[in-house]
Amino acid sequence: MPTTQQHIDAANQEFQKSLQHLKSEFSRLQIGRASPALVEELKVEAYGSLQPLKSLASISVPDPKTLQIQPWDRSVLGAIEKAIQTANLGLNPVNDGRIIRLPMPPLTEERRKELAKVTHQMAENAKIAIRTARGTAHGAFKTMEEGKEITEDERRLSEKHLQEKVDAANKEVEELAKKKEQDIMTI
Repeated sequence: MPTTQQHIDAANQEFQKSLQHLKSEFSRLQIGRASPALVEELKVEAYGSLQPLKSLASISVPDPKTLQIQPWDRSVLGAIEKAIQTANLGLNPVNDGRIIRLPMPPLTEERRKELAKVTHQMAENAKIAIRTARGTAHGAFKTMEEGKEITEDERRLSEKHLQEKVDAANKEVEELAKKKEQDIMTI
């Protein structure tokens, strides 16, 4: 039988996964500066399967406003271009037959506000994942109490320890979202 501490640790692992996912989602948000993270996980139809762009090409940043994608095999150039266009990133790829350049459009005030809303939605999704993991642990504590494995006091103490971890994770989500929003709104 798992102990309450094991349930707390499992929930905490879920919290950390949610935070990592949020960080990776934030890194993909386009905020006017070129970043390989924006496209490296993009799925490209190549060689009969979907593959991440980073496994098909080198992605570089020749200047702060441009991404450059150079495939190792030129035959996938069209597939890469198509994947970028269908990904709805707001980027227009320029294909010269050897490499693809992605100029970063300047952010308008409207686009900044839209990105800020997206940031809030991503943060909210992370909080929902944290609440779900907390609920799973709470259910396990109740089951353990009903099965006479732990006392009511032990359940309450375990819930208190779990809530401390939840609060810390939610605080980190808030900080990440606030920092990302500042990055977006800074011209």
